[in-house]
Amino acid sequence: MVEKPQSKDAVVIPEGADDVGLIEDVAASPDSYKSNGRLRSDVYEAEMERLQEQLVLLQYWIQSQGLKVAVIFEGRGSAGKGGVIKRITERTSPRIIKVVALPTPTERQKTQWYFQRYVEHLPAAGEMVLFDRSWYNRSNVEWVMGYCSESEHQEFLRSCPEFERMLVRSGIVVLKYWFSVSFEEQRRRFEARNAEPLKRWKLSDMDLAEHELYVRYSMAKDTTFQYTDIKQAPWYVVPSDDKKAARLNCISHLLSQFDYEDVAPEVVTLPEMQQIPYVRPPMHEQTFVPQRF
Repeated sequence: MVEKPQSKDAVVIPEGADDVGLIEDVAASPDSYKSNGRLRSDVYEAEMERLQEQLVLLQYWIQSQGLKVAVIFEGRGSAGKGGVIKRITERTSPRIIKVVALPTPTERQKTQWYFQRYVEHLPAAGEMVLFDRSWYNRSNVEWVMGYCSESEHQEFLRSCPEFERMLVRSGIVVLKYWFSVSFEEQRRRFEARNAEPLKRWKLSDMDLAEHELYVRYSMAKDTTFQYTDIKQAPWYVVPSDDKKAARLNCISHLLSQFDYEDVAPEVVTLPEMQQIPYVRPPMHEQTFVPQRF
């Protein structure tokens, strides 16, 4: 691995930094934070790099042990769900760690059992599936926006705990994270998106409605937790006003849920090219992109 140049004030996390005590020392050190209380960028980058290395080891462990893992990411718009999912998948294999972000259900899907369209995306042996929003759409977005009836909402609250207990009994590890962002921070992030043309696509009509109905969403979240925060699949709240801290805290917790070992493959010897008689067609017969650089 190429060593990154360090500023004179950079916090260097040495070899063996996967020791919990050492990381807690870094997290507790006043030198790790800026004057506004936010985590310093060099501390964040060093710890994220360490955690991503551990995620790679975890994926090998999940594959080798045939584990089935479903991780649910829920929360308000701009709370940081997509950011943490991006960091989890940045260095891992999409064949092992998959992302599911389902669109609005079709007319046919609306007539099916509510959980049906999610079931087909549940993990097989050796897979971890990250749900960027999930079946909890029903008790949050759908209920607040009036997209489901009160009876459908009540039925979801009754059946969801049993559905998740069934998943756990079948051998699926279910982890549920709720990213919590304050009204003020959500507004700041929406304003930043609105001011930046390249990010304005991320500010939808649904986001605006959700922001206006912030209190209703709080009520929906509290009701959801009341019924679905079960011991077999508890909710874990991730305070996310500080995005960088939220990412580190969530990934650290995710890793802590597995007693994994390093089963990464050893370095292999690359084979030499087989010498096979071959005449390449003339290059002028092929169309190349313009060589602008």
